[in-house]
Amino acid sequence: MKRLRTGDQNLVKQINKSIVFNTIKKKGPLSRAQVSKKTGLNKATVSTMVSELINEAFIHEIGAGKSSGGRKPVMLYFNHRAGYAVGIDVGVNYILGVLTDLSGNVIEKTASPLRNIDIDYVVGQIFSCIETLVNNVPNSPYGIVGVGIGVPGQVGQDDQILFAPNLKWRNIHLKQMVEKKFLIPAKIGNEANAGAYGEQLYGAGKNISNLVYVSIGIGIGTGIFINNRLYKGATGISGEMGHFTIDFNGKKCSCGNRGCWELYASESALLQEASQQKLLNENDESNLDFLFREAQKGNSQVLKLLNILGENIGFGLINIMNTFNPETIIIGNRIARFKNWIKKPIERILEERLPVYHQSNTDIRFSMLGDDSTALGAASFAISSFFLNRKITDRLESIS
Repeated sequence: MKRLRTGDQNLVKQINKSIVFNTIKKKGPLSRAQVSKKTGLNKATVSTMVSELINEAFIHEIGAGKSSGGRKPVMLYFNHRAGYAVGIDVGVNYILGVLTDLSGNVIEKTASPLRNIDIDYVVGQIFSCIETLVNNVPNSPYGIVGVGIGVPGQVGQDDQILFAPNLKWRNIHLKQMVEKKFLIPAKIGNEANAGAYGEQLYGAGKNISNLVYVSIGIGIGTGIFINNRLYKGATGISGEMGHFTIDFNGKKCSCGNRGCWELYASESALLQEASQQKLLNENDESNLDFLFREAQKGNSQVLKLLNILGENIGFGLINIMNTFNPETIIIGNRIARFKNWIKKPIERILEERLPVYHQSNTDIRFSMLGDDSTALGAASFAISSFFLNRKITDRLESIS
């Protein structure tokens, strides 16, 4: 029988360790015998992997569990406070940051408006946000394990921001800036991908393997899960569905195209229409909050705008459903707060224009994480990268 090469043996060990880690993380507290039974790994392998994970502070032992006879087993659980991560959601007109433990539980949160999109100003605000969160981190074996940042634009496989049309950024090396400033590993990702990741881990997409997350803010982006994997495309820049053309002779978009979906179905589209109808004060970052309050009061002008917005969102969802046939579509980001007023017009458009089999097989949901989807997903990018660098992965499909 041909022996495994050393590299293969190391890979088998990494896989076994990840299996033991994930089993305890997701199903603990468990005894060693229970881990062996659930994973199919022999008791010696489980014992070795558990010892390593305990030494690394990722697994802790707690009081004895129930026994069917003989000595009570020692129970194992995931130490989710072994380290912490920072997640940042960079919008066009806001920045939101969270500090989480290794299970994604939010420890601290901070948010502030962005007054302009100048790169130096925005980077300064990102640094300030990170500093605020880092200063509140509890003591732990690993401290801050990483910073994840979601940005509204195309991000290459090397984490370089290639193009963020609504920020007017090109070829920005934000990862290097953050790592140089804080000496902490950084991960940069598209904000919709981060939002999809957050919802699939913790929110409305939990346990759903095929979904599309639609992030509707100033622009529209989408994050796509296919067979439980985040799909990024050949070069990492998939999901720019906000730039679907829905009006060939329509408005000029900052991406260079005309008639893009986000020009008619986004937060900026809503604010622009409200401003034209003299409903808003110019340059007031609380305008979205104002429209929300007016909708609650039953303001007929605002309700009409939200009805049109919902219909326009529906037009784009038709394209997504026809293209990907997802199990679930999740609508998120700041426009999701208007769920009560846009849900019915969305459904009406889908009923009018989609075959019955699409309507019955795709579930339309709204974010469970609210405005935190992207920040939580970005923090989880950093956490996954940390574990992978430790020869563990909290998502087994990451092993290659």
